Amino acid sequence: MNPVKITFIIDISMVFVLIFVEFSVNLANFLFKQQLHMKKMIVFFIGLSTILHAQKKDITLEDIWKKGTFRSDYMNSLNSMNGDFYSLLNYQSGGTSVDKYNYQTLEKVATIVSSAEINEISSFQSYQFNNDETKLILGTNFKPIFRRSFLGTFYVYDIATKSIALIGEDIQRPTFSPDSKKVAYAKDNNLFVKDLTTQKEVQITKDGKKNEVINGITDWVYEEEFGFVKAFEWSTDSKKIAFLRFDESAVSTFSMDVYGTDKYPSQHVFKYPKAGEDNAKVTLHVYTLGDNTTKTIALGNYEYIPRINWTKDANTLSVRTLNRHQNDLKLYFVNATSLQNSVVLHETDKAYIDITDDLTFLEDNSFIWTSEKNGYNHIYHYSKTGTLLNQITNGDWEVTAYYGFNPKKKTIYYQSVENGSINRGVYSISLQGKNKKLLSDSSGTNNGAFSKNMNYFINTFSDANTPPVYTLRNSKGDVLKTIKDNAALKAKIAEFNISEKEFSTVRVNGNDLNMFMIKPPNFNASKQYPLLMYQYSGPGSQSVANRWNNSNDYWYQMLAEQGYIIACVDGRGTGFKGRDFKKATYLNLVKYETEDQIAAAKLLAKRSYIDANRIGIWGWSFGGHMSTNCLLKGNDVFTTAIAVAPVTTWRFYDTIYTERFLRTPEENPAGYDDNSPLNYPELLKGKYLLVHGTADDNVHVQNAYRMAEALIQTNKQFDWAMYPDKNHGIYGGNTRYHLYVKMTNFLKNNL
Repeated sequence: MNPVKITFIIDISMVFVLIFVEFSVNLANFLFKQQLHMKKMIVFFIGLSTILHAQKKDITLEDIWKKGTFRSDYMNSLNSMNGDFYSLLNYQSGGTSVDKYNYQTLEKVATIVSSAEINEISSFQSYQFNNDETKLILGTNFKPIFRRSFLGTFYVYDIATKSIALIGEDIQRPTFSPDSKKVAYAKDNNLFVKDLTTQKEVQITKDGKKNEVINGITDWVYEEEFGFVKAFEWSTDSKKIAFLRFDESAVSTFSMDVYGTDKYPSQHVFKYPKAGEDNAKVTLHVYTLGDNTTKTIALGNYEYIPRINWTKDANTLSVRTLNRHQNDLKLYFVNATSLQNSVVLHETDKAYIDITDDLTFLEDNSFIWTSEKNGYNHIYHYSKTGTLLNQITNGDWEVTAYYGFNPKKKTIYYQSVENGSINRGVYSISLQGKNKKLLSDSSGTNNGAFSKNMNYFINTFSDANTPPVYTLRNSKGDVLKTIKDNAALKAKIAEFNISEKEFSTVRVNGNDLNMFMIKPPNFNASKQYPLLMYQYSGPGSQSVANRWNNSNDYWYQMLAEQGYIIACVDGRGTGFKGRDFKKATYLNLVKYETEDQIAAAKLLAKRSYIDANRIGIWGWSFGGHMSTNCLLKGNDVFTTAIAVAPVTTWRFYDTIYTERFLRTPEENPAGYDDNSPLNYPELLKGKYLLVHGTADDNVHVQNAYRMAEALIQTNKQFDWAMYPDKNHGIYGGNTRYHLYVKMTNFLKNNL
């Protein structure tokens, strides 16, 4: 990495500085020749460093959370269109517009729709095209439900006639049929279809009821852990709709008080299956539009249906099922007319199998798939009967994203860590696994946003010292144009005391673990500094990555300016170093992760410039669990910890996530309890700050309250902060700024 360079603007005062620097260097050489005592030299150069350091500005929390000083220039999420075009949702004074651009020139070629031309909508928040791009669904008045779900008012806009028609209010996930004649959507836990010609609405299901039955939309735990909301899909011939039905009547409810501004608080009550408890009963159904009939598809024994996808054959539906342990996955092909089905792919694992969207059907209904079955995540090609045709990628590295397949060139595009686990590169490779080519920079983090026809992609590059750079490239990787380079942000950053983020590895418990470290700008190896460690450590995650800063990194830079060293170590259980490394924590979640953080802290404490009596740790969510555990179990090395929105016992967390790594509490009680800080609060010796939002629907505030009660009953003093009506992200208005002021002050007073 190249350190940040200091650029001097020459004026009278700066001439003085340059003369002083030259004089100082000459003086230093003279002093060396005279062999004066080294201590005098150190004092002299510290003074010189202080003078130069003072010419730059220090970062403040206002810069990070209020002024937007370090806000980078970014590209709006683009939607690839037919041909060599893409569209963007652009915000303008008084409204929004969808504009069309040419990939080759990046020039705007048309405004497809503008809210200024529509009387019914002052602005819209989303849009989606039909297949031939003659119509749009426009969404507005969004009302959030959970992390990914929301209600909204949606319209169909005809581009040629510039006419608009209401689909519905407070509906979810409206979706064009492939022939563009109809729209399917969910409302009040039921599924509907509207004919766009007649405006006639057909209600497919009628048994939907809040906290009992959901049709076509996932429940809370599927949305959070399997990462999708829309649980219905059109067949390619527009004649059928496959959908999931969730019977959650037996699932226990969780309630949260919402304090608001009224005299009496209200309650938010929703179904949340905690580890070991009943899940919703999920079933698969197919609705046929021609005769308005719905049929149930039997799939044998399963607990979850995490994905449904129609194949290239309009009558063949692919379905994935998982057992409750999530280590037995079956991919079915279902005949949507006869309802006959067969297993075309069956994978098992000693630990668990992750669910992804990496499934592409070719014209002959063979399919491309990713799997960790050989120890690393790689791309495979299977026939329509499930016969393995070819392992396309191979090596002791991970495929981290599958971008798509170009059928004309028979080429696959993907992202991987072939150039080191902290880097990401974009590659192409033939369907036969030959002619692999790097299409992006070799280091740093590269992400590709490909055109629909796979002829172009916009590459986003960044590394630890370079803000995002957006370039347009062809499918060969040739740079056609630099779109945005964040030059203004680079110039702004040069005004501040920014330290280089240093990457290395540390040998801990038999593994070489990735680490980054940020030292004070005027770092002096002969001094000692307090150390603050950060970690998340969740399964398959990565915190040590060669990419541009997020807001926490600027906070770390601010703390470094104030004399702290910041370090982060990705221990066992984190991702992108192979299946065995990631799944080493199976059945013992947080045990080995905690041991690695404690061991790393002890190794770092031996460095001469680390004050072994001032080592702290902090984390959020899974990381909050980790920081709490480290402070208790590592009380001989950690003196301070901050835990934001922590899990404090996995017995309180949801079924899908928790049981994936621990199985059920009945099967593995020690895995749940041996590493729950609720069970050993008496180990607390250091300073502890516990933070939570009272409206956290994900990691319930119950975790913090029970931790507080455990500490109180063992007479352990601690600090804590509750943020009213704030969810897992703890943001809104002044909230995030307030949180970081509190955490900063806590560190100043205790570390």
